[in-house]
Parts: sequence; C-alpha cells; structure tokens
Amino acid sequence: MMMEEETTIMAAITTLRPSQLSDLSYSIFSLSFHYRRRLCHLLSSSCLFFLTLHRLHTLSLPQKTLLIARHLLFSLHHLTRHFQPPPPRLLNRSATINHRDLDAVLLLLFLCEAYHDNPEALERPHAEWRQVLTSICTNTTLKITGITGIFDGAALIPYIEMVTRCKRLVGTMGCGGKEGKEVAASPQAVVALPAVELRGGGVECAVCKEEMREGREVCKLPCQHLFHWMCILPWLKKRNTCPCCRFQLPCDDIFGEIQRLWGVLVKAGDKSLDDEWS
Repeated sequence: MMMEEETTIMAAITTLRPSQLSDLSYSIFSLSFHYRRRLCHLLSSSCLFFLTLHRLHTLSLPQKTLLIARHLLFSLHHLTRHFQPPPPRLLNRSATINHRDLDAVLLLLFLCEAYHDNPEALERPHAEWRQVLTSICTNTTLKITGITGIFDGAALIPYIEMVTRCKRLVGTMGCGGKEGKEVAASPQAVVALPAVELRGGGVECAVCKEEMREGREVCKLPCQHLFHWMCILPWLKKRNTCPCCRFQLPCDDIFGEIQRLWGVLVKAGDKSLDDEWS
C-alpha cells in the first residue's frame, strides 16, 4: 500500500510528457546504480565500513538529520527538474554531497531499513554488522538503490520510496525547522532574475504600491509578476516568495528548500488528481 507521500510523487510524475518521463527514469537509474556501487564498495571494505560506522556513532542527532536532509534535497532536485524553471547555472552548495557524506548517509539509511525489516539482525556485536549487512544486501533487493536489473522505468518506485523514507526520517527527528518559516531567496536565484522593459502603463509594484513608469527596467519573477528593482531586492533578502502570488524562489536554507521542492510536487500532483476527477 502506498503512503500519502509516495502517492503525491506518483501523481506528479503522471503529468510528465513521455520524453520527460524517459529522461527522469534514465537519470534516476544512473544515480541509483551509482548509489549501489558506493554501498557495495563500502560493505566490501572492512576499513571503510568501520570508519564510516564510527563516524555515524560520533554524529549528533541534528548532524544525522542534516546528513539525511542534504541527501533528500539532492534527490528532490532530480525529481522536480521537469516541474520548475531551470535553476541558475551555479548549483547551491547545500544541494551537493561528497563521497564521504554519501557513504555515511547510504549506510545510515541501510541500517534504518535493516532494523525496520529485521531488528534482531542488528542486536549482534558491532564487529559482526558488516557481515550481517552484506548478507542482507546480497539476499534482498536494495530498495534504496532502485536497481531491479532491467531499465524499464521501474527504478522510479524504489527511488520514490527512498525519498519518502528520508522525508519521514527528517520529520521524525524533529530538526527540520518550523514549516512555513520565512527564508531569504538564494543570491544565485536573485542574480539570475531578468530585467525587462515595462511596456504600457497602469502596472503597480505590489511592494511600494506605486505605478511603474513605461519604458523603465523592472524585475520579472518566474511567476511573471513585475516589481521595482529597489523594492523587490530588499524583499527577497528576507523572504523567497512573490509578494503577489507566494510563488517561491530557490533558497539556501536546506529545510526551506526541501519544503519548496516538496510543494512543487504537491502542486503537480494536485493538478493531476484534479484533471482525473474533472
């Protein structure tokens, strides 16, 4: 039975064109294959495994949450890239993850999955955990990798399960910050905003409530609303939303960006369900 989060993502994906779905499936297949290789390498190396396990033991709960959140954010960027305007060329550093952190989060997620499926397996001494996890890895399908053996789009399901698992873990750990809090727009997203020449009069800037003069260069947000540059820049330093329609620009706050991208999926999923019932 699908959880609510998984249903939301699947509903959003059904709105994609066949070419977009094919592109998304292929990119997730490639990414999942990379994850499987990293996890297999981790389990095959005694030194790397116990170094990574030791690192996990030294991390606090907020640090573990941040690790999972960064992995979730990276995954959401992949899922939502066909549902929103292309991001600035320079990627947000908070959305990237290095090999050391990737090893740690893959092991952490695999430990959580192993404990959920078979709690007794991890009651053995830590020295035996690598052998136990290797056996589980060999004899079961690695859902966090999305590898099914055949590239037919089926990699999407395990990947979606991994994303929703991460989202629930971040929420359960309670370190994701207050939902709906105001966060500043990413400087990269602000710099990428276009300046357009205003044609025709009668357009009011929603920030200062004054009419913008014809022929003046104004700022155009992706939602198509126009503002004085001197008005919108201070606004975006405090919040990443459009003053008119609450459209959200990317932000540098990891948890704020997770909420933004999840909102993109929810909006697409709701549209799919509305079309289905209409």
